[in-house]
Amino acid sequence: MGKAAALCGGGGGNGSNSTRGLVSLLSAVPCLACQELPAMSAEPGGRGGGGPAGGPPAAPGSDTYKGWLFKWTNYLKGYQRRWFVLSNGLLSYYRTQAEMAHTCRGTINLSTAHIDTEDSCNIVLSNGGRTYHLKANSEVERQRWVTALELAKAKAIRMRNNQSDDSGDEEPASQSDKSELHSTLKTLSSKLEDLSTCNDLIAKHGAALQRSLSELENLKLPAESGEKIKAVNERATLFRITSNAMINACRDFLDLAETHSRKWQRMLQYEREQRIRLEETIEQLAKQHNSLERACRGAPGLSSSSTGITSTAKGSVQSAKGEASDEDEETEYFDAMEDAPAFITVTADPKHHRRSGSNLSGASEGHPEDWNLEDSVFESSNQSSYNESTCKDLLPKKRRRTRIPDKPNYSLNLWSIMKNCIGKELSKIPMPVNFNEPLSMLQRLTEDLEYHELLDKAVKCESSTEQMCFVAAFSVSSYSTTVHRTAKPFNPLLGETYELDRLEEFGFRSLCEQVSHHPPAAAHHVYSKRGWTLWQEITIASKFRGKYLSIMPLGAIHLEFHSSGNHYVWRKVTSTVHNIIVGKLWIDQSGEIEIVNHKSKDKCQLKFTPYSYFSRDVPRKVTGVVSDADGKAHYVMSGTWDEKMECSKIVQSSHGSTSTEGKQKTVYQTLSPKVLWKKYPLPENAENMYFFSDLALTLNEPEERVAPTDSRLRPDQRLMESGRWDEANVEKQRLEEKQRAVRRRREAEAVEALEEGKDYEGYIPLWFERKVDAVTGELICVYKGGYWEAKDKQDWSMCPDIF
Repeated sequence: MGKAAALCGGGGGNGSNSTRGLVSLLSAVPCLACQELPAMSAEPGGRGGGGPAGGPPAAPGSDTYKGWLFKWTNYLKGYQRRWFVLSNGLLSYYRTQAEMAHTCRGTINLSTAHIDTEDSCNIVLSNGGRTYHLKANSEVERQRWVTALELAKAKAIRMRNNQSDDSGDEEPASQSDKSELHSTLKTLSSKLEDLSTCNDLIAKHGAALQRSLSELENLKLPAESGEKIKAVNERATLFRITSNAMINACRDFLDLAETHSRKWQRMLQYEREQRIRLEETIEQLAKQHNSLERACRGAPGLSSSSTGITSTAKGSVQSAKGEASDEDEETEYFDAMEDAPAFITVTADPKHHRRSGSNLSGASEGHPEDWNLEDSVFESSNQSSYNESTCKDLLPKKRRRTRIPDKPNYSLNLWSIMKNCIGKELSKIPMPVNFNEPLSMLQRLTEDLEYHELLDKAVKCESSTEQMCFVAAFSVSSYSTTVHRTAKPFNPLLGETYELDRLEEFGFRSLCEQVSHHPPAAAHHVYSKRGWTLWQEITIASKFRGKYLSIMPLGAIHLEFHSSGNHYVWRKVTSTVHNIIVGKLWIDQSGEIEIVNHKSKDKCQLKFTPYSYFSRDVPRKVTGVVSDADGKAHYVMSGTWDEKMECSKIVQSSHGSTSTEGKQKTVYQTLSPKVLWKKYPLPENAENMYFFSDLALTLNEPEERVAPTDSRLRPDQRLMESGRWDEANVEKQRLEEKQRAVRRRREAEAVEALEEGKDYEGYIPLWFERKVDAVTGELICVYKGGYWEAKDKQDWSMCPDIF
């Protein structure tokens, strides 16, 4: 007989005793007609990712694929043997098989991963910033893994697309649901193992059948035909039995899969996210543990140095400018507690303050009686500078709108758009209006003037250090509107302008113009008849990092007071939008602002403390110190960028203890704080109106006599505000294509001029001109005049057709 007869003859004994995977299963095949297929593990068990000795690995088409592979760790250790598990489109690895119960060393999502092969044994998996370099024992083994990875990736992509419309907001599974899930997954795994087994059997017996048929064709002697035909019949019978088993297993699996829908996948994803979140929390806790150890080492000296102060103090300790973190710049951990405080402020009672009796060294001293509420511009701490009575005096003469149409509730798959945008400039990414708010970047820039009253008050200050306090509060107030504003403003078109004329109502008029497209830059000029002028040119640099979006405003802000000639310059901090892909969007501000008065050389150092879950400080905290040209500190600034800012006058300072890093702390004894700025409450129903403030609601209000390039006339923005988002998207694409055509024409003109040996000036702003700033030495766009005169005459002949 042939090989089939030999297999059949030894089938019974081997099938009942062997446990060596497919080898025993193949021996038991002749018994398939009278008994079920034995269950088989789909895990390759051999070293380096192969299956059991002498047997093939698990079927690549299975949902779960496990085995040993060598993973590159570092140049010191090289490749290390790790246990890999491929399941549900995720490839995870462990040091040992026993670790599967409690510790996952890493996971990569195949739905967005790139699979590559370097040589006969190597596999490279990359997903964003994560890359795995793997090595198999042989080329055959590597090919099995590559096949399994490709199939799992395709399935994960299909599953993601099918579930793109699912909300995923269901409650976590209860204990009974988890038990049911475990039981179902166990059944699914068993069915998958049966499918894998049958698949291998079909492949083996199909090859044997083909060989038998080939031998039958090559027969020459009729005497051999009977034996060969019998062998063919045996093999055909085995093939038929295996095929029937395969079909039955497929039917069982499909029935079970149809019974349990997407619910299981969502529950699995939830559990996996919980595990990843727990791992990140543990890692963060380890960093915090190290930070707390350092803080504890510096605590004894701090408490001893401030003993003489606390006897008369009745305030709380506040921290400010800290030391640089030793974290890598790409690590997304914002741990404010890692920074040791550079100074301590203690609120003292002026009635009990005695300079002669204090044990503090008089590094800088002031008189408590100087903090006179009647003679000072500052108001007391129990009154807001902008309470209701004050606001009534500033009510606009013209009635402005107080609401806009509610934001439509349109769903959109964010990841399908953002997955190809990682590492790119945000201004170069085409975005639908679903991610926008119905305001342009020029209008957002103008929104910084919401608390212009601070500058009106600063004009009245006789002291430059007092004036610096109001300027500092104004610089912080511009961020108050961003706390809930997670939507993206419209990118202005080149030549687009925006005016805000409040000369009769609030004493100022503002003009913005988009002066450059790549990189995007906007020039801004504000004149106030109450004694100040502000101008700036801001370029927005932004990077999408996958989990968060960093927005870095580049450019200096200039503020000059007419009567005193004080000229202040500062720059904005970095804004970070978190949870871009998963979770609720939230915004944080971090970094430092240095405000310099270039006339008196006064300075104010403000620190925006990044949010930390483990910090006991107030979220969104801002602290700073105002000092004169000699470095003598006069005021301490404190508050939050989303609520209020306070100012405390320093009456005495001393050098405190030395921190563990070698820096000496300064202890400031201050008088009671005064509120300089407090945020206006949001209007009613603000959550359905993009969280716009009262001023923001009026910025896009239609007005007559504005320039034809004004943002109010932009059609896609107007359609979006009206709730017609589909039409707005079409109009937005039309405007962008029109702008690209204009840019191509300019590029062609530049090439033509170059060929003719002529100079090509490029785009020239309408109302601004580039000059070298005498203070900073930077090339900046400043207002050259003419706009308000053109508005009076209604002569807009020089304005281009951009809409």
